Amino acid sequence: MSKKRNRNTTTRSGLSAFLRKPAGQLTVVAVAIIVIVLIALSGQGNQGLAREVNTDQAYQMYQSGVFVVDVRTQEEWDEYHAPNTTLIPLDQLQNRLAEIPKDREILVVCRSGNRSQQGRDILLAAGYNATSMTGGLKEWYAKGYPIEGAPAQ
Repeated sequence: MSKKRNRNTTTRSGLSAFLRKPAGQLTVVAVAIIVIVLIALSGQGNQGLAREVNTDQAYQMYQSGVFVVDVRTQEEWDEYHAPNTTLIPLDQLQNRLAEIPKDREILVVCRSGNRSQQGRDILLAAGYNATSMTGGLKEWYAKGYPIEGAPAQ
């Protein structure tokens, strides 16, 4: 008796075999998700402006004429603020977007850097080219950058 071989069964190897296994399929899906997340985090709609800068970088932007929005309260502003900046308290920002130019870079500042992140996010969601400053005006003042008034000690 002769043994018959089934010529229809072939051993698959390489990428094809890998993609036929659930682990291979999950790997492809995981890589695709990572790529999508990285693209989303890159800030495509941000037109290249960093989402957050340190105080020294913010001062350079300030010197170059960026539009600066201070999102602190009126009382904080009256105590001290950077010259030639615009006060729009964070709780009013959404309703006062028309006061901010859409055709300029926007730097958002506050006392310590927390509210400026929220302000930046509001502006980014509204289509502005905005970034926030870490450290806030407390650090700005400590570095000797221009201030009108003086913070309470």
